[in-house]
Amino acid sequence: MSRNLWEAAMALLNFRKRASDAPRPVAHEVEAFLRGYSIEVMPRTAEKVEDFRDLLPAGTRVYIAHIDGTPIEDMVATARRLAREGFAPMPHFPARIIADRATLENWIAMYQGEAGVDQALVLAGGLAQPVGDFDCSMQLLETGLFDKAGFTRLHVAGHPEGNRDIDPSGGMDNVMAALRWKQAFAARTDAKVALATQFCFDAKPIIAWAEGLAAAGIDLPIHIGVAGPAKLQTLIKFAVACGVGPSLKVLQKRAMDVSKLLLPYEPTEVIAELAAHKAAHPAFNIEAVHFFPLGGIKANAGWVRDNGGAAGVPAGRN
Repeated sequence: MSRNLWEAAMALLNFRKRASDAPRPVAHEVEAFLRGYSIEVMPRTAEKVEDFRDLLPAGTRVYIAHIDGTPIEDMVATARRLAREGFAPMPHFPARIIADRATLENWIAMYQGEAGVDQALVLAGGLAQPVGDFDCSMQLLETGLFDKAGFTRLHVAGHPEGNRDIDPSGGMDNVMAALRWKQAFAARTDAKVALATQFCFDAKPIIAWAEGLAAAGIDLPIHIGVAGPAKLQTLIKFAVACGVGPSLKVLQKRAMDVSKLLLPYEPTEVIAELAAHKAAHPAFNIEAVHFFPLGGIKANAGWVRDNGGAAGVPAGRN
């Protein structure tokens, strides 16, 4: 990059920083759309937060990601801490890292006995090969152990941009078959069931996917995954690793614009477009936003707060 171009870019960055210091008006539909948002942590990232009460509204649902190799004791300790500070912990149960039914039953008992957990995100997990008896979320749900334990909420994975782990060809046939099974499961369990999705960067594919599900008779509420504020390089790295599809082009286009390359990404545009669509179509089946704080929990919580998302989880929200 030439010196003149670099100086011009830095001048633009400084101007935008000064402009961002002024309070920004928050659109009513954005505030409404963010109400009841959730956020994700891992035990190691949670350890860096002195007190979640300084960052999140009381009652916020906090997913606890279970990465292969994380001891269950660390997961349970994180859930216990979140519950103690007034939040609703929702730990991941990744099928491919759970050895057998006895292990699943033990994890459920530990979470309930030590942290009062009554909700879970049940998913396949990122391993290519399972370590034991389970390969997918449906097998975990079929054990009946979550129902037996009285879990009130069970979230399962949704894939707005497809999933090559499930459909290697890039289609949606297997994904849709799994969703129909989950729809049927929701009808026979007492727990509230919703779809939680991977993060995306473009509202248009999300809207098309959600409306396509509704047209296919899949009426499970959707908690849409959105990446929180982060450096562009960080987001691209995570997006590639997690298999984010068409909406990755939003980041690639941004990377080509030197005026934006130097600025942290914020989910302002995708949230605003989804919120406007929800306001215009109240039956739109996206019910809540789930944040992946790829740039840090503090930055993510601050962005949500600045954009009106300070309401916690309303009673009855799925």
